[in-house]
Amino acid sequence: MKKIEKHDQDVIRLHNKQMILEIIKKKRPISRAEITKITKLSPTSVGRIVAELCEQGLVRETALTSVGVGRKAIMLDIDPQAVYTFGVDIGKKAIKFGVMEFSGKLLHEQRVEHIALQTTPEVTASVIFETINLIIENKQLDKSKIIGIGIGVPGVIDHERGIVQYSSTLGWRAVPIARLIQDKLPIPTVIDNDLKVKILAEFLLGSARGSKKTALIELGSGVGSSLIIDGEIFRGGSNSAGELGHTTLDPNGNLCECGKRGCLQTYIDESAILHEANRIKETTDIEQLFAAVQNEENWAQDIISRTSLYIGIAINNIVCMYNPDAVILCGDLVEKHSEIVPLIEEQCAQVVWEPFRDTFKILTSELKAKSIVVGAAMLVMNGYVDKSI
Repeated sequence: MKKIEKHDQDVIRLHNKQMILEIIKKKRPISRAEITKITKLSPTSVGRIVAELCEQGLVRETALTSVGVGRKAIMLDIDPQAVYTFGVDIGKKAIKFGVMEFSGKLLHEQRVEHIALQTTPEVTASVIFETINLIIENKQLDKSKIIGIGIGVPGVIDHERGIVQYSSTLGWRAVPIARLIQDKLPIPTVIDNDLKVKILAEFLLGSARGSKKTALIELGSGVGSSLIIDGEIFRGGSNSAGELGHTTLDPNGNLCECGKRGCLQTYIDESAILHEANRIKETTDIEQLFAAVQNEENWAQDIISRTSLYIGIAINNIVCMYNPDAVILCGDLVEKHSEIVPLIEEQCAQVVWEPFRDTFKILTSELKAKSIVVGAAMLVMNGYVDKSI
């Protein structure tokens, strides 16, 4: 029992320390008294935590600043250039890079055209290594301040061991990509599933700020989801939680690439939508389908209406299982064709179980294309802060 109580106390201490550090980051400079007012912690607890943060070099005291007649307070701040992290997004057709400072701001972004499916993991690792080296050189970054590289990868990821277990997008199986990069560049490297780092980015710096429990659904060439609870990514037993696209909608339905019938993605991913459209009229891409919707062509409106219904059903399933206070919709389908979002909301008003209808907000991604880079960089930053704490 004592061990459990100590664990609980440690978790609370860590949470309070992270909370105070985030407040200082967002409201800097800020006084201890203001932190006490915001957190509702005792002045003694705030003072002790701030002292530890200062000792660890994460927070610094600034010059005396007047806060009222006859009173002065020492303000607290961070050094934005105290440390840097790299965020990397390995996508289907390109690799995106970002350099993040301690405040959470991206100092530099870069995109390199690269199709991993057409080459080897070793070549992809070399592209990442060479690009990061060039960025360090061109931006004159102090290598001693670079604390790590975070990488978002589509697929099933062994986060602890840095291994891509399977990625159909990249054509990889059992690839130790973190080690391949660390062997070339002696900087600690961590990897995670792309949607897990994406939801971390939205929770910390995007549309889900202030949420206690957020679900994210990506809609585009595939269908996936992720969940974050009180700042912790929900991973499941093998870090594979969130394979929404392979939940069953109809056991006698469309045949999926996975071998099963009726998987959700066979109704709402882009290839499924286009397949449905081509049964009626030759349609080369999603843009052409939405153009037909704009022209008020009934066949196109019916397809998008049915797609919205299936997405609404998927949202209902997630809400019934996890009871989130926010559901983020992201991916090409909603980011390039935002007119579908009100249709999804209309369907949710009908299909979401009544007790849950007013318990959550439907949001869209605030960070959009840069969310994986931001989330991967924050994954490293969070790990650094947790270890320091």
